[in-house]
Amino acid sequence: MKPKILITDKINETAIKEAEKFADVTLDFGASEDEITNEISDYDALIVRSGTKVTGKIIAASDLKVIGRAGVGLDNIDLESAKEKGIAVVNAPESLTIAVTELTFGLMISLMRNIVIGDKSLREKKWDRHKFMGSELYAKTLGIVGFGRIGREVSDRANAFGMKVLTFDPYVTVEDARESNAVLVPEISELLKNSDIVSVHAPLTPKTKHLINNEKLKLMKNSAVLINIARGGLVDTKALIDALKAGEIAGAALDVFETEPLGESPLLEMDNVVLTPHIGASSAEAQVIAGTIVVEKIRGILG
Repeated sequence: MKPKILITDKINETAIKEAEKFADVTLDFGASEDEITNEISDYDALIVRSGTKVTGKIIAASDLKVIGRAGVGLDNIDLESAKEKGIAVVNAPESLTIAVTELTFGLMISLMRNIVIGDKSLREKKWDRHKFMGSELYAKTLGIVGFGRIGREVSDRANAFGMKVLTFDPYVTVEDARESNAVLVPEISELLKNSDIVSVHAPLTPKTKHLINNEKLKLMKNSAVLINIARGGLVDTKALIDALKAGEIAGAALDVFETEPLGESPLLEMDNVVLTPHIGASSAEAQVIAGTIVVEKIRGILG
């Protein structure tokens, strides 16, 4: 008898077809916690993206062998509950690297060159060139917080822009950083004080929650900007808003938020902020790779 897979977030059609080669697949996109809890006992595997929160309640009601996250982070899965029940958890950290890296620079350039507000102004039939004086990336210092796959790719591309790169990551070595022409600093404070642009690429854990807080923001240059395309919880939103209002930093570009969807926020009213709705992984290429990698890992576990 074929194993049964439940998919509750939309993944690429190619990945779904691969899963159907060895399993009976049910698609229930957008199912609520209660709906998943009521049906999960029939399934051997669950595949999600970031939308579904795989809670302890869902896991307790299941006889799952594996949970697959078609993406990078696992913060929407109760890993402790999964571990207690002996459920394997797999993801595809290698799949989204290029998509996230490229959006990082898209946000960075949009912010530094006032592209978003310039576009808005022109659509309003204005021609206010003098209002949109920006800054080049060339010769700026980029501080990368977190030097995993994405951090290293960001560093490699920053080199092509002629930027100096600093990085802080307690889990990498000086030699690791040097391979991507980056300088590893021993303390995050040193990075914040010396960077023109700070880009966050760390995982969200209890230790890294609000890694960028009021105290850290005050260390940044008044002319510096913050980019967060990793996880919303890495940045204290209230502290960021306060810093932007006070002119303690010059701007921010955010793809992720502490509460998603974003809803009402002072960030929406700020011209020195560029916002996107968690689209870092939203490239056609990345979604094919993420879905198929997770399906293949699940196939290996289910046999």
